[in-house]
Amino acid sequence: MTGLLLRLAGPLQSWGERSAFARDRDTAGLPTRSGIIGMFAAAEGIPRDDPHALAHYETLQLTVRVDRPGVRLVDYHTVGGGQPKERTAATSTGGNKGAAVITNRHYMADAVFVIAVTGPDQRIARIADALHQPHWSPYLGRRACVPDEPFLLRASVNDPVEELLRHVPLSPDPARPAATDGTMPVMFLWEQPPDAQPDPDVFAFLHDTPRSFAQHGRSHSKRHIYRTVEQLPAALAAPDHERTLHQHLVDYALNIPTSKEVPS
Repeated sequence: MTGLLLRLAGPLQSWGERSAFARDRDTAGLPTRSGIIGMFAAAEGIPRDDPHALAHYETLQLTVRVDRPGVRLVDYHTVGGGQPKERTAATSTGGNKGAAVITNRHYMADAVFVIAVTGPDQRIARIADALHQPHWSPYLGRRACVPDEPFLLRASVNDPVEELLRHVPLSPDPARPAATDGTMPVMFLWEQPPDAQPDPDVFAFLHDTPRSFAQHGRSHSKRHIYRTVEQLPAALAAPDHERTLHQHLVDYALNIPTSKEVPS
């Protein structure tokens, strides 16, 4: 078992959980398993209606470090207003709606998550290769949400969770408490309770484990998410200057030693 490390950051993210075509298009407060698995499948060029595709990803385990939770915002969105019927939004039956389509689209602005993806060596290698040269480009939940670089931090890591705890540079968060005793608190979200925390908080029950991505037959099942607060070395926190943070991240992705890495 090995893993890879993804940094999910950008102006906007939107990880819809329940509202595929509803007027209010929600976002979960963290990257969903469905969104991450969909990203991998798209990068590998796997069609939505492939009935065997999702079996390749069932063994993957995701651990999320919340560098910055972001700020929620809602976009009042209209499509097709003030147009003749034949130029308004299309329907699933091939016609036109005849009126403006109004939706409230929910986003997280300025959020940053770093994800450790653990799984069988061969599967991790295939995902990493696909993310380097994706068949379809990755995005942060919805297609309008483009990820910042660097996106794939490391492609082959023996213990990616340990990297989150000790080595991956930490993005600034104005709401994070100041460091004390050389450490600072950072939230982690786990699919399995961590060994060091015998009784972690159950953070959420998310209906986001994909069973089918078929266009007219999408289905998902539930999973538990556990929450802990880990004390990370304060040395991982980059200065507030965004250019400096970017350079630290690039150095980390290229495996160039920096003063931000903490000896094991």
